[in-house]
Amino acid sequence: MQLRYVFSEARTGFRRNLSMTIALIVTIFVSLTLVGVGLLLQAQATKAENYWGNKLQITVFLCTANSRSPQCTNGAADEAQKQGIQDVLTSHPEVASYRFQTKQEAYDIWRRVYIGKDKSEQQVLSTVTVEDMPESYWVTLKDPQKYQGVEAAVSGMDGVNNVQDLRAVLKPIYEFINGMKIGALGVAAFLLLAAVLQVANTIRLAAFARRREIGIMRLVGASTLYIQLPFVMETLVAAVIGVVLAALAISALMFFKVYGGYFGLPPGLRSSPIVEWIDWWDAARAIGGIAILGVVLTVIPTLVMTRKYLKV
Repeated sequence: MQLRYVFSEARTGFRRNLSMTIALIVTIFVSLTLVGVGLLLQAQATKAENYWGNKLQITVFLCTANSRSPQCTNGAADEAQKQGIQDVLTSHPEVASYRFQTKQEAYDIWRRVYIGKDKSEQQVLSTVTVEDMPESYWVTLKDPQKYQGVEAAVSGMDGVNNVQDLRAVLKPIYEFINGMKIGALGVAAFLLLAAVLQVANTIRLAAFARRREIGIMRLVGASTLYIQLPFVMETLVAAVIGVVLAALAISALMFFKVYGGYFGLPPGLRSSPIVEWIDWWDAARAIGGIAILGVVLTVIPTLVMTRKYLKV
């Protein structure tokens, strides 16, 4: 098999179908970039869930003098009620540990988090006292995914105002990330379909332009694979260029947005300690995935379509 002929025909095909090849590269680039972003969002959602899953606690807020829940009819929780709650938490099989937070500790945390320097916040500070803050138990679970049992065990007890699970607070964040992931992958699926159709059109035009050469090669006994190789080379090169451009786009996203802080840019997402962020290993896996996808979605349609259009 003369590889010189294969490369020569591939170059000829590029020149004849330059606009179609450029359109194919752009389509592959955009679609694979979106697939890569979807994979990164998937990795980020998994990391966020695992990170917070290992840190999530159930907070049992006790009654204060101003509480209005049915369990708080006698006002603030007394020592007997606290002891009953502690007995449940100590004996419950799903509880790993717990700690008690006093009114003063809650008040100090509230001041540190919510009180700023403007006058309106200072006025709010003056109206809130230590006695207004609820006492609470912060419960760490053996398995963060199994929290319903503990929540059900303490939520109806006397002296318990309410039980808060941080999952309710984080649920909108998870839904937002998952929504972005589904959106990116959905748009990418349509663009990948467009890329496959673009491959089919490119092969059809190339086969029509070379119908005389193909007929001669058939007459002299050339194999189907030998005739197909120039077409495969054309689409493979387009796929490789598209994959490289998509990889550069994903790398730029990681470099400037996730890590950031370079060339005078503001700090990236990883400067925030609120969650575990995606890293270069996640980006490498996403790039590897789109590389395989890009080659498969161009080479296989090329082999299928050439069998159809190369019949002379």
